[in-house]
Amino acid sequence: MWRKASAALLLALAVGYFYGGSPELPEQLLQYIGLPNVQTASQSDSLEQAISAAWEALITLPSRQWSKVAVGVNACVDVVVSGVGLLQALALDPGTGRDHEVLHSKEDLKETFIHFMERGAAAERFFSDEEVFQRIARAAAEYPGAKLYVGGNAALIGQKFATYPDLMVLLCGPVGPKLHEMLDEQIVVPPESLQETDEFHLILEYKAGEQWASTQAPQANRFIFSHDVSNGEMSSLETFVASLDEFQPELVVLSGFHMMEGQGRELWGERLKEAVAAVADIPKDIPIHLELASMTDKDFMTRLMQEVLPIVSSVGLNEQELLFLSQAGDGPHAALAAWKGSPDVGRVSDILLWTLERHGRTDPSSESELTRIHFHTLAYHILATVDGYWGNQAAAVMAGARVASSQACGLRAVDVSKVELKAPLEFHSSHFEPREQLSVNPEEPVTVWHRGNVTFHLTPVLVCKRPLRTVGLGDAISAEGLVYSELKSQQPF
Repeated sequence: MWRKASAALLLALAVGYFYGGSPELPEQLLQYIGLPNVQTASQSDSLEQAISAAWEALITLPSRQWSKVAVGVNACVDVVVSGVGLLQALALDPGTGRDHEVLHSKEDLKETFIHFMERGAAAERFFSDEEVFQRIARAAAEYPGAKLYVGGNAALIGQKFATYPDLMVLLCGPVGPKLHEMLDEQIVVPPESLQETDEFHLILEYKAGEQWASTQAPQANRFIFSHDVSNGEMSSLETFVASLDEFQPELVVLSGFHMMEGQGRELWGERLKEAVAAVADIPKDIPIHLELASMTDKDFMTRLMQEVLPIVSSVGLNEQELLFLSQAGDGPHAALAAWKGSPDVGRVSDILLWTLERHGRTDPSSESELTRIHFHTLAYHILATVDGYWGNQAAAVMAGARVASSQACGLRAVDVSKVELKAPLEFHSSHFEPREQLSVNPEEPVTVWHRGNVTFHLTPVLVCKRPLRTVGLGDAISAEGLVYSELKSQQPF
């Protein structure tokens, strides 16, 4: 009782001290009262400034860099519009959100869009009705403010690689005339990849705090859908693998497997076998990075884990894909329906470790090639690597975070006045005991920990306050991380 009274008295003294003309309370008084340590605007700015300055000082290219990279196989033209605006233009009324694995109608589209908008989560779905999709696509292209961009994970990763003038880039995928015109001139497209028409993907964006009736977006994000058969069948994959003999890349980047899912189980079941056989033909001395994307079919994800992860060297994914991977494989924290807010670092660490132990080469006698996972979420990124295979990973994870911070704001460099730190400054290495308590030092913003023979590198992201474009951020993060990564030559793949 006396402690409560004393605390109340001290709080009254503190308020009197403030209004008596001194706005700065004595430090000992604050500590005794136990008020939360709230950062002032200037303190917060100094954290962002310190992290940004540290990135510039610490991010260095590896001693051995890639000179030729081959990327495939999904490519398209993205039509980017306001999600709420387009749905209103289609005369759809707001309602209740509900997820649909495949979209069959405008109503399915509306319900699935609302489902993800109210969570602030990214997602991608296949639209089964070609005629209805074409009508929606025309409405989207004519919507005021609609913009056309290079789309598809492979094409976006290729575009990012092409910003490095000494890096030759091969891109295989269904490249139509509009996409070909928009690609960087440094990108080589094999004649067999060119087609007469473009594949269009519709990107419905929403801003943080944007409302549609009772639905409010907690953060900026986007919802993607398409009726894309060429990419859905990964029809360019064999062409891609055949072109590697002549191009002789030092690194292969694969994406587009998620597009198969919308083709239906009978089709993807057979096509996945063919795709795995094609990837297995890539010479073992060439590392392969696999970029994952949004999926909903647990059986499909299970097949990917069992058949594709062991034949690639590196994987890039976000928080939804990581949790779904664990749910499909009955891994750690699989009972979580979804992340609540920013994913807990300890839980993410558990799933990354489980993935490398179950499907990677943590055991030297394993036949798996997987030794690296690049995880990204809004507030922070983690690179998890099996010891002995990859170098320069501190620089690589920082480089990925730096490009996320600048590109989301539509800038070439980080502007600390336009970003904010949302990452936890203290966290645990695992959700389970025994575990380490860890922290982020803004002046050396990479936290490193070890679990067995797996090393984790975490860096915070300086989150853009008013993002201009969220599409392709994951692809840019993975590409940048790979540019700054070095494969250790003593470990053959």
